[in-house]
Amino acid sequence: MLYLGLSCLLLHVFVVFGTELTFELPDNDKQCFYEELEKDVKFDIDFQVISGGNYDVDCFVTDPQNNVLYNEKKKQYDSFSHTTAMKGVYKVCFSNEFSTFTHKIVYLEFRHGDEEPLLPSMTGTTALTQLESTCVSIHEILKVVAESQTWYRLREAQDRTKAEHLLERVTYWSVGETVLLFVIGIGQVMLLRSFFSDKKGSVAAMT
Repeated sequence: MLYLGLSCLLLHVFVVFGTELTFELPDNDKQCFYEELEKDVKFDIDFQVISGGNYDVDCFVTDPQNNVLYNEKKKQYDSFSHTTAMKGVYKVCFSNEFSTFTHKIVYLEFRHGDEEPLLPSMTGTTALTQLESTCVSIHEILKVVAESQTWYRLREAQDRTKAEHLLERVTYWSVGETVLLFVIGIGQVMLLRSFFSDKKGSVAAMT
């Protein structure tokens, strides 16, 4: 029974967290995502720019009647929660139209609905057994672990992108310094050769 309870727990964990995706947002472009929701349903949105430019995008959320629920400009990351007032299709849009040449990579997590009991026997009117209390504790710990893993994964991706950009700039700078060093060296050799050529010519004229 314990294994059955843990299996239900793990299955529930994956259902609760909803949709996670990472997408590329080109420069001068906008992408929207749509979700049909019932009335009085709570949904949560978390997003973060992983790479590109100043790591910022415009984001707005609208209801089925195109009323703006959320509208922020040039955000690197943010969270938004809302309870639907009507049934219909809700829209989440990300815009990179203010950028002329830099594309972005954005992480988005969309969750909706209320969290159901871990097991059918868990209701608000009955006391929890020791097994059910243990399941709830493990469930809360797993939620924290999953959130921490997501946060560390995003930080790792962002730091890796910054390191790659830094490596690219250092490489270009090193190549430029190498080319400049060769140009200066060749210039110095040619200048020295011109000094000796002038002396040889002047000696020949004197004789």
